[in-house]
Amino acid sequence: MITSPFLVARDRYERAIEGWVDNTHDDAFTHTVAVSDDDRSIELSAVCTPSPGYEVREARARVLAGPADPAIVDGLGRLSGTRMVAGFSKRLADLCGPTPGAGLFVDAGIEVARLARQVTRLPAEATAGLEPGDARRCWQLDTTGWVDLPNSCFTYSEAGRALLGTRPVTTPMTPALYSPPPGARRIFVRKKRSRLVLTARRLHLFHSMHDNVHGFDLHYELDLDSGTIVAADSITSRLPYQGICTEPQRKVTAMIGQPADASLRKRMQVLLGGEAGCAQLYDLSADLLKLITFPPETV
Repeated sequence: MITSPFLVARDRYERAIEGWVDNTHDDAFTHTVAVSDDDRSIELSAVCTPSPGYEVREARARVLAGPADPAIVDGLGRLSGTRMVAGFSKRLADLCGPTPGAGLFVDAGIEVARLARQVTRLPAEATAGLEPGDARRCWQLDTTGWVDLPNSCFTYSEAGRALLGTRPVTTPMTPALYSPPPGARRIFVRKKRSRLVLTARRLHLFHSMHDNVHGFDLHYELDLDSGTIVAADSITSRLPYQGICTEPQRKVTAMIGQPADASLRKRMQVLLGGEAGCAQLYDLSADLLKLITFPPETV
């Protein structure tokens, strides 16, 4: 049976996330993420180096409201020296432990790592003369400024690059995301909201993300009796490269008819992500699945 620990004694659950980036150091940024839900509110702030290091210099956690184990706050201080690459989620989980509020802090840490992929530090001459909407030059700056972007999704594949010369492509990217002014605050601001709504024998999953360069409103509908996804749709009001990023968005319909089971997240890597897909669409979908408990698979 498909269930959710967040829908015990209620038919609706909502979680809000706000994250932002400040240019506080000569060679590092401060990423701050606040997470709140119906039960508690927390905040995690970390000073991190940009690509390619992605290293946490220092981290500070706070419980803003509701019950949470205060030991988590001390534990996350030990993130110093950790790189936000493969294995980072496990490191977060190990430091937080299986205690009240741990899940929100782990999610906040993951969001910090994602923020680190949105702002970089290139020499000022690299962005000199960058005109608003210059998609080709921004694409080149992206693949220079973030070591892990090439071939991470359709947009940064050779197929995506080829579209730059064949159709109109627009971008909201700005010089401040590549070479931010010293001391600049809130260079990049992201707001996310996830929601579960139980309506009779249907479970609706919503996830929105809006920031400087993205605008996603995602929805899935699960039939609890058949255990399958019966509806999937997404509205993208803003994309880093309108005309290229638009291509993989249609993949969301591949989720219709998929069994909602423990292996769905793995199948989604092929259905939504990878070099032919959209990393943001995959992340938003995968994060929703974290809120659900699936029945164990039978052999």
